[in-house]
Amino acid sequence: MTNAPILKLDHLGVTFPNNPVFSDLNLTIRQGEVWSIIGKNGVGKTTLMRTLLHQLRPTQGKVTYLPSVNDVRIGYVPQFRNIDADYPLTIRDFIGLNLTGWKLPWLSAKERAKVQRIIEQTGLTELANRPIGQASGGEKQKAYLAQALVEAPNLLILDESTASLDPVTKTELLDLVTELNQRLNLTVLFVTHDIPMAQKYTHQYLMMTPGKVEQGPISQLTDDKVWEGENV
Repeated sequence: MTNAPILKLDHLGVTFPNNPVFSDLNLTIRQGEVWSIIGKNGVGKTTLMRTLLHQLRPTQGKVTYLPSVNDVRIGYVPQFRNIDADYPLTIRDFIGLNLTGWKLPWLSAKERAKVQRIIEQTGLTELANRPIGQASGGEKQKAYLAQALVEAPNLLILDESTASLDPVTKTELLDLVTELNQRLNLTVLFVTHDIPMAQKYTHQYLMMTPGKVEQGPISQLTDDKVWEGENV
């Protein structure tokens, strides 16, 4: 499996009126790497993710998705969002939304096969026909993950996706992401406040603090660095 660069940030910066969020960020991410993006609330983690998703235009530098991987496809899993109990879709239909928007149930045979494959890969087979509004929080978040994966991305962004889950469900979800990373060479960016989970499940870290960004192998994320990041 290749570990070619998939994403490069060159002197990247974002400034809102009278509020510089971050600046001069340089970073290269390779295919198959798992990165944790850590830092206190308000330091720019979500702003960085929105910039990577082209939802925000940087005020400095640039984001480059490198051609060495031919086609960069991004899957995005948000922080847990509750779904009303009377939401009118099954888990299977919810996953299919990422293929056709609101054109359900007119999925092609190829699209239905994609949905079925990701249902099996994410362990949702027995739950696929359950109304998603009646699923547990962990099952809903797993459905969000499956929805993000149905188009076979090679870059997956988990934006505080496990923040509201109990420890057992959080571990199950991240074990699944790890298995997909290893089997599919999937690149993962994991935005989190959970340092022990970052140390267990990621290879590299990017720690954002006001006016400073630090990066390196996760093995170098010491308690002193974590304390400094939390108390800046």
